[in-house]
Amino acid sequence: MKEPLITGVGISDFGRFPDLTEEALAQAAILDALKDADVSMRDVQAFYCGNALGGHLPGQRALRELGAGGEAVYNIDNACSSGATALNLALQALRAGQYETVVVFGMDHLSSLGGGALPMNQRDWNNRRGMIMPALYAMRAKRYMHEHGIPLETLADVSVKNRRHGMLNPIAKFCREVTREEVLASRMVADPLTLLQCCPGVVDGAAALVLSTRSPRGAAKPVRVLASVVQSGLFEVHQVDMTEAEITRRAARLAYEQAGVGPDDLSVIELHDAFTISELLYYEALGLCGRGEAAQLLASGATALGGRIPVNPSGGLIAKGHPPGATGVAQIVELCEQLQGRAGKRQVQNASLGLSQVTGGGIWGVDHAACSIHILAAA
Repeated sequence: MKEPLITGVGISDFGRFPDLTEEALAQAAILDALKDADVSMRDVQAFYCGNALGGHLPGQRALRELGAGGEAVYNIDNACSSGATALNLALQALRAGQYETVVVFGMDHLSSLGGGALPMNQRDWNNRRGMIMPALYAMRAKRYMHEHGIPLETLADVSVKNRRHGMLNPIAKFCREVTREEVLASRMVADPLTLLQCCPGVVDGAAALVLSTRSPRGAAKPVRVLASVVQSGLFEVHQVDMTEAEITRRAARLAYEQAGVGPDDLSVIELHDAFTISELLYYEALGLCGRGEAAQLLASGATALGGRIPVNPSGGLIAKGHPPGATGVAQIVELCEQLQGRAGKRQVQNASLGLSQVTGGGIWGVDHAACSIHILAAA
C-alpha cells in the first residue's frame, strides 16, 4: 500500500464574517485544496469534517452545493481537536486501503454565537461553577508564575511574538501588532490574563486538505505524515499539578516514537496558544525545554521567526484566531506551506520537519478531553 500524502491545502480568511456561513467558508477552503492538488470532486471518495459548534450534519451541509456524489461523509466533534482528529481518522482509512483520495476539512462560525467565551455544557459541574477555559488558564498562570518566579511581562511577550507573526499571515484578518504595554493594559478577563492574552472569542474560518495514496498531480511538493496521535484526558482522582500539561506530554511522547524523531529535530511548530500561558506550558510538555525553563526559551528568541525553533509562525490562535473545528486543519495547512517553502514573509528557513499540537475541551475531572499531535515532513 502506498503511503498517504497531503497533496493539496486550502484555507479561508480567518476573521469576523457575519454575512457568510461556515458552509461558504468551508467550500472556499475545499475548492482551493482541490485546485492545489489538481484533482476534482469526482476524484474524492470520502470527506472528513471537523466541526465543534455548527450543529447537525455540518459536513453534508458544506458539501451539498459542491457537487458531491453521495460519497461517505464523516462528521467529527472532538471540541477544539475536531479537525486534527478528522485527519487522524482519514489517515487510518487511507492506510487500510479503504480509500485512495479523501478530503479533510474543518470549519466553525463563531459570529453566529454572539460572542464571549465558548459555550460549554451547563450540565457539567465545572462549567456550572464558572470553571470555563479563561478561568482555568488564569489559575494555571498564577500557579506557574508563583512556582517559577516569572513576571507578567513574560506572558505578555507571548502575545507580542505571535501577533508580530500574525501580521505576516494574509489570512489573519483579526490581527494587529501590539506592544508589551498594550497587552498588559488591555481589559482584564481572568487575572492575570488580559484580553490580548486570550485568543479572540469571535472568529470564523475553515481549512481543508487533500490526502491521497495516488501519484500526486499538483505543482507543490507533497507532504508526508510521520506521526498522527490522538489521546484523551485521564480522570483525575488525586491532586494534580496544574502546570503539568500531562495529555500533551503523553501524546508528544507517542508521536516522537511513531515518527522516530525527537524535539531537537523539529524545524517549526504550530501549537494551541488559546492563552499566553498555554504556549509556555506546551514548550515544556513538547520537550523544547525543561520544567520551569519556558520563560528563558521565549526570552532567548528561539521560538520567534529567525530563532532555533519558531513556534506559531502563522500567528497561532492568539493572532490568527480560533474557529475550533478548523484550527487543527489550519495548523496542518501552515506546516505544509512551511515545508513546501510557500509561507511568504513568515517562511521558516530550511523547514524540513513540523509538529502541530491541539487540545480540545474540558470536562469535570479531566484536564483536557482530547489532544492531537501530528509530525510532518516534506516528501
